[in-house]
Amino acid sequence: MFFNLSLLALVVSQFASITYGSPTSSTADVKNIDGVFPRAPTTFKHPGVLVNKAQLDFIKGKVNTQQQPWYDAYQAMLADPLASATRSPSPFATVACGSGSMNPGDGCHEEREDALAAYANALAWYISGIQSYANKAISYMNAWANSLKAHTASNAPLQSGWSAASWSRAAEIIRYSNAGWSPADITKFENLFRNVYLPILIPGSNQNGNWELVMMEAAIGIAVFLNDGATYDKAMTKFLGRVPAYIYLTSDGSCPKAAPGSGLTSCSQIDNFWYGQTSYPENGIAQETCRDFVHVGYGISSISHVAETAKIQGSPSDLWTTDVGTRVRYALGFHTRYLLGQSVPSWLCGGSLNLSAGERDFQITEVGYNALNGRQGIAMTNTGTVTSDNRPARGNLLFVGWETLTHANNPAF
Repeated sequence: MFFNLSLLALVVSQFASITYGSPTSSTADVKNIDGVFPRAPTTFKHPGVLVNKAQLDFIKGKVNTQQQPWYDAYQAMLADPLASATRSPSPFATVACGSGSMNPGDGCHEEREDALAAYANALAWYISGIQSYANKAISYMNAWANSLKAHTASNAPLQSGWSAASWSRAAEIIRYSNAGWSPADITKFENLFRNVYLPILIPGSNQNGNWELVMMEAAIGIAVFLNDGATYDKAMTKFLGRVPAYIYLTSDGSCPKAAPGSGLTSCSQIDNFWYGQTSYPENGIAQETCRDFVHVGYGISSISHVAETAKIQGSPSDLWTTDVGTRVRYALGFHTRYLLGQSVPSWLCGGSLNLSAGERDFQITEVGYNALNGRQGIAMTNTGTVTSDNRPARGNLLFVGWETLTHANNPAF
C-alpha cells in the first residue's frame, strides 16, 4: 500500500515519542529500529500468520518421512484432546471474562480452546491431507462466526487477543489450502473479526505489557487475513512502541522506556510498573520478570509471533534483524539461565524469582530460537538447552500451541 502525506506524517509523529538509545559497550551488537515505519505490505502473502506455505511444506515433508523432532511433535498434537475428532465447538453469544477468567467466566475457556482446536486441526489437515481435519477446523470457525456478538468484563481485551491470535492462524491455513471453506462462511468470519474482535483490540491496553502484545499480535493476524493495510499499520505502530517498554536493554538508559500513551513519566513510576525492580544493570530484564516467568513467557511469545509474521509479510522489515530481535535474544538468554539454576543476584527482584513450574512453564522459545539461532546462527546456549528439554513443546491453552512442530529447526522461507 502507499501512504499519502497526511498518513505518513501521522505515523512519523506517533514514532517521535519513541527514543531508541545508541548502543553502549555492553550492547555493541544492538541494531535499533530507527527509520523502521509500520508500513503494511503492498500485497499480503498467504498463508501468512506465524507460518507460511514454505514452512508448512517443510513440516509436512518432515512428518511424512517420520523425521524428528517433527514426527513426535505431530503425534503429540494429534493426541491432544483439542485435536480430538469427537470434540465439538462450544460457542457463546457473549464471552464474559473477569480477572483470571473468573467472576464471570462465561465462555472464556471454550473460546480460547476452540480457537486452538481449530488451529490444531488446520495444521493436521495441511500435513496429512485428510479432509476430516479441515472439516473440523471449519466447524469451529463457523460455529463462533454464527454465534459470537461481544466480549465483556474486565479481561475482555486480553481474552479477545488470546482467542483471535489462534483464530487468525487457523483461518489463514484453511482459507489458502483448498480446504473447502465456503466463500459465504469466510465472509462471516471476516465480519466476526471486523465487528467483534478489532474494535476491542486496536485501542490497545496499559495493563501489563503481555496484554497489549497479544492484542497487537491478534490484530496483525486479523489484518493479514482481511488484507487490511490500515489495521496492520495501526497495530504494528503500537507493537513497535510496546516492545522496548517490555524488554530492557542497557542502551535504553538508567531505567526502561515507557510505552507511548502509558502515562508513565518518571523512573519511579516505571519501577513500580516493573514490580518494584529499581536496578537495570543487564540486558533482557522484562517488565514482568519480578511478577513471574509465566507472564514473561506470554510477552516474549507474542513478540516472537509478530516478528515471524512480519518476516513472512516482508514488512515493515525482517524484525528479527532489528532492535526487536535483539531484545528477544537477550530476554530469552536472561530468563533461561535462571530456569537452568543460576543463582539470583540480590539486585534482581530482591533476590527471589517466581519461576512457576520452571522449564515446563516456559515452552515459548521455539520461534525465537529458530529465528535467531537457526536462521541467523547466533549462539544461544541456555535457550537451546531449555528448548531441547521442552520438546515437543505443548500449548498453554491460551494462544500458544505446538511450536516444536511448526518452528523447530525450520529454515524455510
